[in-house]
Amino acid sequence: METVVFDVGETLTRDDRYWAFWAHWLDIPRHTLSALVGAVVAQGMDNSEALRLIRPGIDIAAEYRARAAAGYGEFLDETDLYDDVRQALGELRGMGVRVVVAGNQTARAGQLLRALEIPADLIVTSEEWGVAKPQAAFFERVLDVAEAPTDRTLYVGDHPANDVVPAKRAGLKAAHLRRGPWGYLWATDPEVAAVADWHVDSLLEILDIVAR
Repeated sequence: METVVFDVGETLTRDDRYWAFWAHWLDIPRHTLSALVGAVVAQGMDNSEALRLIRPGIDIAAEYRARAAAGYGEFLDETDLYDDVRQALGELRGMGVRVVVAGNQTARAGQLLRALEIPADLIVTSEEWGVAKPQAAFFERVLDVAEAPTDRTLYVGDHPANDVVPAKRAGLKAAHLRRGPWGYLWATDPEVAAVADWHVDSLLEILDIVAR
């Protein structure tokens, strides 16, 4: 592999704080929201549907802006990174591999990630690009910034429908990460097993894949 591209949520960062902020804002116990997130994930639905179960008809974008104005906007620091992130990405760059971070995140999340100085050649989000996964156009942008042939570019993510399947459809190699609700729940799904080129439990396993 010449380039490795990483998803963000539940690949590089924990989503604990994200959902904790929503639980506080909606005035419900964190466990209740976590359980609802798990329920919609199990049905193959988008995480945001958990918020609609709590408050039917919610305008999520408007609530997000209100949250931010009230001091509960997006925030990331070192504690939000998984323990293997800096070592894995740093060693990949040391091997001469181009490292790109590209996920379905807000422009604010992109700013916060870049401020953490994660060892990556490029960090970009769907809002900054104006296109989101699983759209084919997102992976066209991935290939534009990968600066490597499709079969020499690896996309790493936890989400089958947003990461593994569309990455393969675009011609990239794909590694499914068994991490987070989506990663654990769909790890043994037959389609995921058939589509993904590799199945990993840690980002450090990517080092062995690249070294082969």
